[in-house]
Amino acid sequence: MDAFVHVPWVTNVTARAKINLALHVVGRRADGYHELESLVAFAEFGDRLEIAPGTRDALSVDGPLGAGVPTDGGNLVMKALALAQELAPASGVRLSPLAIRLSKHLPHAAGIGGGSADAGALLAWFGARHPALRPSLAERCVSLGADVSMCLSGEAAVVRGIGERAERLAALPAIPVLLVNPGVPVATPAVFAGLMRRDNAPLVAPPAKGFADLETLAHYLAAARNDLEPPALGLAPAIGDALDAVNAAGARFARMSGSGATVFGLFASDAACHEAERRIAASRPGWWVKATQLAGQGS
Repeated sequence: MDAFVHVPWVTNVTARAKINLALHVVGRRADGYHELESLVAFAEFGDRLEIAPGTRDALSVDGPLGAGVPTDGGNLVMKALALAQELAPASGVRLSPLAIRLSKHLPHAAGIGGGSADAGALLAWFGARHPALRPSLAERCVSLGADVSMCLSGEAAVVRGIGERAERLAALPAIPVLLVNPGVPVATPAVFAGLMRRDNAPLVAPPAKGFADLETLAHYLAAARNDLEPPALGLAPAIGDALDAVNAAGARFARMSGSGATVFGLFASDAACHEAERRIAASRPGWWVKATQLAGQGS
């Protein structure tokens, strides 16, 4: 039986790509998790969730990158839904069954959120619809994955710990950004295992007023790092090819995001960013290439 029924409302939510503009590994906890300090921003582009009342909780998946994505309890969207259901009674909230359609546009396990972005977007929707749920969702969502908490907030921030502590960035302009994934799988545990050291220098605090323009952000990032980039390059040299391509296409600054394999490039104009997208997509037809913008943020 189809879970979708004739309904009076349908909500569409964008699960925006998460970008680690900088990522420092500064320690390791007794439980084996790494202590991170990361400057995180979000792109305007991402997966899409269509949320509607249903006859039962159900998930369907489509979109250009939807092949092979599970629709059962193994999907982070369904895990997020289960978490909201678990927490709802104690918050005095009654949740009705939902039919969710996930349209996948972000590559899987690519260092830009993926399933965490999807789960975070759904939990943010729950929090907006049921404010009483917000505190418990924010507290417990990290149990779904280290990136889910930052994806739930959806704000540019300095994120610490395993991703559960965030200090909102005061300002970030809507800078054109090109995302490029060379189509090679990179296992996050293998990247962390390849770290030469786990007690690297911390992230320098961003300006108190945030970033006014591309130049101030690029200058700051040039003095920062992604400590996961060297081991990821050792595992997947194609990441270096992607970085070279983005730089050659005129990026003001380029770096790998997260544990890879997606790289990002910051551009001075939308026109330059889209021209870079065209050039790289034409020369590398097997790569995933997307021109978008960083989601701007004001004080």
